[in-house]
Amino acid sequence: MSQAAPFPLVRPAAVGRDRALLIGGVLAGPIFVGSAIVQASTREGFDFRRHPVSVLSTGELGWIQIVTFLVSGVLCALAADALRRRTDGGGGSVWLPRLLALYGLGLIGAAVFSADPADGFPVGTPRGAGQISWHGGLHFLVAAVAFVSLIAATVVAGRRAARQGARGRAAYSLGVGVFFAVAWIALIVRPAPAVMVAFGLAVTAGWLWVSVTFARAASGQAD
Repeated sequence: MSQAAPFPLVRPAAVGRDRALLIGGVLAGPIFVGSAIVQASTREGFDFRRHPVSVLSTGELGWIQIVTFLVSGVLCALAADALRRRTDGGGGSVWLPRLLALYGLGLIGAAVFSADPADGFPVGTPRGAGQISWHGGLHFLVAAVAFVSLIAATVVAGRRAARQGARGRAAYSLGVGVFFAVAWIALIVRPAPAVMVAFGLAVTAGWLWVSVTFARAASGQAD
């Protein structure tokens, strides 16, 4: 006799402070991606085919990207804390809120330790990778922590969805994680223009997944 797949747990929709924090987590991605697109379109010398978003935190207007890192990171970390409270007592993943909180903290770290100018940006910077300062090195380190945490979060959510029989949601989570991981590794190995663009798309896909995850929690669905 076959055993039916368990149904996903549905909780009452979040209210009050937790709902506000979860909605903040939903908005973190659009804030980050929207800010990057506006800056890339208006700051002279920036090119998504050559520059990672991190270098927007350099130069006279670099404070805009620093604030973007900080705001999106704080919103994500606070939403993850609300998600933890929603899943306390069983029914939700223990590791998912922890990993999303670590992702948010990594973004906050990226704001504190700014990237270095590189490859002609800001205007006047020599072409090429350039030298890495102590804060630039720490920027790469905290960014790596954030990326690994996000990838791990998609795997945790994907495996849980698969156990619940939600194949589409499982495929979506795992697909985002694999796309992000492959694009990141390719960026490290060979930062060609097509790879730079692919990684930018992977970051956008990752943020969309984060927004969907927090939106599900706000509506009462546990991952």
